[in-house]
Amino acid sequence: MYLVETVSKKQHVSTVKATPFDPAATADRFSVAGRVAGFRIEQYGEIDGFPLIALTKRAPGQRPRIYISAGMHGDEPAPPLTLLTLLETGFFDERATWFICPILNPTGLVRGTRENATGLDLNRDFFDIQAAETRAHICWLQRQPPFHLTLCIHEDWESTGYYLYELNPHQRPSLAEPILAAVRAFCPIDESPVIDGRTTAAPGIIRPIDDPLLRETWPEAIYLRAHHTTISYTLESPSAFPLESRITAHRAAITSATMRLIHDLSKSSAYPPPSPP
Repeated sequence: MYLVETVSKKQHVSTVKATPFDPAATADRFSVAGRVAGFRIEQYGEIDGFPLIALTKRAPGQRPRIYISAGMHGDEPAPPLTLLTLLETGFFDERATWFICPILNPTGLVRGTRENATGLDLNRDFFDIQAAETRAHICWLQRQPPFHLTLCIHEDWESTGYYLYELNPHQRPSLAEPILAAVRAFCPIDESPVIDGRTTAAPGIIRPIDDPLLRETWPEAIYLRAHHTTISYTLESPSAFPLESRITAHRAAITSATMRLIHDLSKSSAYPPPSPP
């Protein structure tokens, strides 16, 4: 075993953590499993021959609208594989209306780099839009209704445990603690007082500045908060852990967040649509 330096973070990581990823084959698996599960499969763009796909499944009646994204960074394979596992095991049923963008950065994923093939970090590209992937993604988002919940699934090479970012400007009932409680059974929580350069609000919980007008760059979560939702979570698994452990932790987090939201909305009125910044 030897060590390599990641493109995105000046830190050495074991090559045993690197995971070969075929975006085209994975998109095919999403398409096949999605159709079996009753999803509509839409190709909203194409990058270097790789499809950009979205899966939507609208449930009858009044159901929460939940958006989940993955594959934003090419050195983070667990998020798209987590969503594929959930899809293939029938998790996305009629308890909610689902909107899934599972492979946002295929050229990064095939290379194993955080950035896309042109060297852009797509998760810093939602304000001064430069990448074709971001432009196509936003065009797709603009055609969707407001979401009751958005989940952006990520990994962190530097983390010692699982953690999350919460954007909750209207002070809805927080899902942060239930998410981490569910994850704790499978993965330790990062309890560092400072994570990714930010002071935590509680162990494993970062509540950053959520006013889009106060942010110089917009990651996907800030764009979603500005235009599409009133509550959003970015979920981060520790990349140094085995792939299956990261997938299991993300499954627990996604299950906890979505089921708690569905339960809460069944007992109260739906969250209002997001307000403009």
